[in-house]
Order: sequence, then structure tokens, then C-alpha cells
Amino acid sequence: MNTPVTTTALAYDVARVRALVPALADGVAYFDGPGGTQTPAFVAQAIAGALTSGLSNRGRLTAAEQRADDITMAARVAGADLLGAEPGGVIFGRSMTDLTFDIARTLADHWGPGDEVIVSRLDHDANVRPWVRYADKTGAAVRWAAFDPGTGALQVEDVASLLSDRTRVVALTGASNLLGTRPDLAAIGAEVHRAGALFYVDGVHLTAHAPVDIDAIGADFYACSPYKFLGPHLGMVVASPALLQTLHPDKLRPSTEQVPERFELGTLPYEMLAGVVAAVDVLADMVPGQEASMSRRERVLRSMQALESYEDGLHAVLRAGLESIPGIRLYAHAPHRTPTELFSITGWDSEDVYRRLAERGINAPSGSFYAIEAADWIGLGEPGAVRVGLAPYSTAADVDRLISTLGDLAADRD
Repeated sequence: MNTPVTTTALAYDVARVRALVPALADGVAYFDGPGGTQTPAFVAQAIAGALTSGLSNRGRLTAAEQRADDITMAARVAGADLLGAEPGGVIFGRSMTDLTFDIARTLADHWGPGDEVIVSRLDHDANVRPWVRYADKTGAAVRWAAFDPGTGALQVEDVASLLSDRTRVVALTGASNLLGTRPDLAAIGAEVHRAGALFYVDGVHLTAHAPVDIDAIGADFYACSPYKFLGPHLGMVVASPALLQTLHPDKLRPSTEQVPERFELGTLPYEMLAGVVAAVDVLADMVPGQEASMSRRERVLRSMQALESYEDGLHAVLRAGLESIPGIRLYAHAPHRTPTELFSITGWDSEDVYRRLAERGINAPSGSFYAIEAADWIGLGEPGAVRVGLAPYSTAADVDRLISTLGDLAADRD
């Protein structure tokens, strides 16, 4: 479902986006978007509207059944519009972690000794541990793709050199939630498919910052979390319906065999699905002047292109500001990244930096953020460092405030 959009640069109106998010009235500068964004009122209203209307299990007889069914189908279409997928391949679950364990367990039914699974040192553990766990249970070998610890960059060859005719799955992040690094997914996906393997992409951190087309990047499975892009807390995995038809996950006896429902264990949270629809609508409407004739997919692509350009510009200001502060160590230097920075300050414990920033109304947490392999690889381990990330509502004033406060802390380190 490639939907190319050629367009001149559109102005991104951050004030327009900020006006949608009630939490920003508290005056806090939220740099914790990589852990979850703040919620637009429109999304909260959609969730409340579903909860306060008649709802039943899905069906087409009563109004309550129809409402649940309509919400579910609308959420599948919204997910497809966001990612360039087919609605019949959109799976929802409690979290990306939960769904990845489910998919790994299902694929592992066909693994055995001699098979190989590739994971990366760059990934969040949600796209590492499920594959390692089920490889261990089936006797398959785990092969590790390493990245350059000095730059944070993972190259195509870092994965391609590990591929063989025994590779069954390659699991790789679209963007590191710790360092922001963006591997060349399209090139890696082509190599994975040449080897006859499946490509499972963790798009949790990428989806919030760039337009995504799963066909263009060659993802057989693409996982993400709506709460990272202005939506509610749940997980989503997309794949082609044809691929899903070949897989048979563990499920209850009376549960449907239909795709994608056979992968959704239990009753879906319909109110959260209504929130997903609203979040995608917000993303599609982040820039003014969209033509009425454009599809929502086209509007999503245009808005996300504008957001990516805006965040890249603001990220350059953030990076320059951090580099200007004596005593700050930056851990990522790869050129192609999301607007995410990981740093420490000489003489300061990162947890104390986190606390001091919070006291000044700046949310920028510290840790390894479940990317424990990446943190170990660059020599940080579990204590981690301070992470700042931009979101659709971040402003130059937020960045100035952060840099000024960090400058004060750095000056006080002695």
C-alpha cells in the first residue's frame, strides 16, 4: 500500500498542536515523550465517548454490539492508514511487548536445532527477550547484530553478515529508544528477504517521528504503541493478512479462526481502540491547509513529513545546546536519528540530574529505558543516563529552558 505524496514543504504549526493537549497547561517542559506522549483532549473525549455509550461484545444485532464492531473496524482502518498496511492485518493487544511474545511463540512452533534468530544490541528488550526466550526453548541459535558503541550506528552489514539459509527471523528496531539511531530498514529488509527470513521491526520509537510505510521498509511484521504517538496505552502489530493466515497462535477453543482476530486473546478494549482512531486523526491534521480531497493516509504522510522536518530543525538546536555545555557527555553520534539525546554530566549522578530537572518543571528521566543490551554495549549498564526526546508539542522555548538549566547544573558540579 505504497502511497507516495509529493508536496512542497508545509509549515508545522506547533502552537496549533499544543492547543490540543490539556496537560501542557501545567507549564512543564515534557522531554519524556520517548516513554509516552501527553494526550490530546480529542483522544480523551473519544475514549470517554465510547465508555459512556452502550457497548457489548462485537456483533451486528444490537446497537451496543454494532458500536463495538464499528469501533474495532475503524481502529483497524486507522492503523492501516498510519502505517501503509491493510486493515485486515492490524492486530491489537495489551502492549507491544505482549504481542511480540505472542508472535515469537507462534513462529517458534516451526523452529528447531539448526535454525537461527537474529536480534540486535541496539533494541529495547521487548524486541530481544521474546526471540531469545523462544530460541532457547526450541534449540534455535541466537545471533547478535552489534552496533558501533562510539556512534550508536548499526550498519546494513552488521546484520547482513549474520544471515544464512538457516535464519528464520531478524528482529530489529526502526529507531533506538535509547540513542535515537535509525538503521536503514529498507536495505536491511532486502537482505533479510534475500536470505528467505522474516523481518520483525519494532517501530515503537520510530512511528512517533517519521512517516512509515511497511512495504517500503520491507517489514513482515511492524510493531508499535499508540501511547507513544498521542494515543492510549495498548499495542499494535501489523502484517499482511496472507502471512497471518499461515500462522496459528495458541487460543481458546471457541475463539474465531478469522484473521486478525485469531491473534487477539480475549475481548478488545473498545474504548482504547476509539482512542487510536482519534490519535491517528490528530496526526493526520497536524498541518493546516490539507486538501479536502486527500485521503487520511495521504494526510498522515504529509503531516508526518512536516513533523519530521520540524523536529529535525529543533533537534539541531537541542544538540548544539548540549554540545555547548562543559562536562556533558553525549552517547549518540550517528547522523540519522530521531530527535533523541542521551547524556550524562561530569560530577553528577544521572538520577540526581533527573531529580533536579523535575524540580524545575522539566521532565527528562534517567535510566536504561529497557534497552539494557544497548546500555551495556556502550558501557552504561542499568544506571543508564539522562534521556531527552522531542515530541509533536515540543518548542524552542522548551529547549532553551532545558539548556539553561543544564548549564546551571554543569556549573555547580564542583
